[in-house]
Amino acid sequence: MTEALGWDVTAPKMSELGWSIASQTEVLIRLLDKGDFDLVIGSSMGGLAAANASSMRPQTETRLLLIAPAFGLAENWEGMEEAGRSAWKTTGERRYTGYELDIVLPWEFMESAEKMSWPRPSHPTAIMHGKYDEVVPISFSRKVAEGCENVILHETDDSHRMKDSLRFIPEIVSKLME
Repeated sequence: MTEALGWDVTAPKMSELGWSIASQTEVLIRLLDKGDFDLVIGSSMGGLAAANASSMRPQTETRLLLIAPAFGLAENWEGMEEAGRSAWKTTGERRYTGYELDIVLPWEFMESAEKMSWPRPSHPTAIMHGKYDEVVPISFSRKVAEGCENVILHETDDSHRMKDSLRFIPEIVSKLME
């Protein structure tokens, strides 16, 4: 974004405090409390963290672009068989591999997901979500957009990675910043 659009970009390490949505939200809250950001962009878990930070810091002047945000995070884990969920809770950890990650998720990941899966963004927000998302159903973003008048949903012909839709970002951001 810096080179392509000339934007000043701050890219925090979202896992700095851990992998739970509560930890990732805290990373963003600390940044928002320190400085002025015209726009916060987050994808997947980062999008969910940005929406949570927005709901917790309504006084902050910013806007959000959420790309395939992980709304309904707890629901996405409900398909896990009961034995797997029970073992996760008992041992306190579960290995996750995917999207170039090999990490151990503490049970706190699920506890915070159950509390923080459906935030209501307090700021003007654009959501970009692919109709063919195989990770987070687009219906989850539709649900948030329908419940918040400050949220506009842009549906694209894309999957969760949104590789074919990145070209729409400048136009969506331009409208969001008006």
